[in-house]
Amino acid sequence: MKKFKHIFTLLILTMLLVACGNEKEEVSSSSAKGAEVEKKELTLMGVRDAQISAAQIIAEKQGYFEAEGVKVKNHLIENGPEMGSMIAGGSAPISLMSNFLPLTITASDVNVKVVAVLDQMAGTQAMVSRPGLKLESAKDLEGLKVGMPNGAEVYYAIKSMGEELGVDVSKIDYINLAPSDGLVALQRGDIDALAAWEPFITKGTQVGGEFILSGRQSNLPEKQGEVNWLSVHSTLIATDDFLEKNPNTIKALIRALKKGTDFINDNREEAVKILSPELRLTEEELSEIMNRNFYSMEVDNTYWNDSNSEGIMDYFLSVGNIPKKPDVESYHDFTLLKEVFPELITADALK
Repeated sequence: MKKFKHIFTLLILTMLLVACGNEKEEVSSSSAKGAEVEKKELTLMGVRDAQISAAQIIAEKQGYFEAEGVKVKNHLIENGPEMGSMIAGGSAPISLMSNFLPLTITASDVNVKVVAVLDQMAGTQAMVSRPGLKLESAKDLEGLKVGMPNGAEVYYAIKSMGEELGVDVSKIDYINLAPSDGLVALQRGDIDALAAWEPFITKGTQVGGEFILSGRQSNLPEKQGEVNWLSVHSTLIATDDFLEKNPNTIKALIRALKKGTDFINDNREEAVKILSPELRLTEEELSEIMNRNFYSMEVDNTYWNDSNSEGIMDYFLSVGNIPKKPDVESYHDFTLLKEVFPELITADALK
């Protein structure tokens, strides 16, 4: 009996030691991943399109946010430019939008930071003609009625095209139209072309229009194929106050969005099936649109150098989108991205 008691005691001690060891291992693992998130639940603002919010939707549908300890409710707006007023008004402290938005609102003294990059979407900022319009040369664009939302990023692609091909883009008759209204006007023949973003460009081709150009592709008689007329990226944006108070939450979001981005690249067909009902597009439409995007969270020289481009700043200043030129570093902070995925920071100036 004494011998049995000794054996039993040793077993109990061994189990306690193993339990303590496992507890230390769990604490160590938790510490390695980072401290607990500050917000267990939040609303993440985005846009109902494949170029801004694809990874965001996938991360929510695949449970990647919850796996990182944050219950996320996606709120997708229909018109991206409205995000600026929502951020300034305090209803969108953490959001996804193009890197041009933080530039413009920082210039108006709204304190925000780009904390991660999601994709290169210049290929989805484009122009489509009305049915039946035939261009003999790029110069034929002069004098045409083009529906385009004021301040749309696609204008910079049009401007760059004009500089390269000798088109006076100031002679184009721009009509301020939301993309949905522009699509209706295009079908009726009230405008000659629509300059906007996806999915309205693809929908324009479906009703008989012809793709003219995008930030990355030209179908003009003088210029066919790949171009570099625009660089614009989807980004994760946080207000300075949210960034200061919720660093671990933002790191959790970045990890989940990285999983979403990888899923899009590794499982495109399945991603299209998941995204199609959320974006209210057919799988065929969505596949075409997503092929115009380049999904990568890398902050490379192209992103950083284009963000520092004086040309884009001068353009925004000239059309009244910004009252002054902000310093690029004033609206970027990749500290948290570097902590989570240092390999994604490849821009020479940021190493």
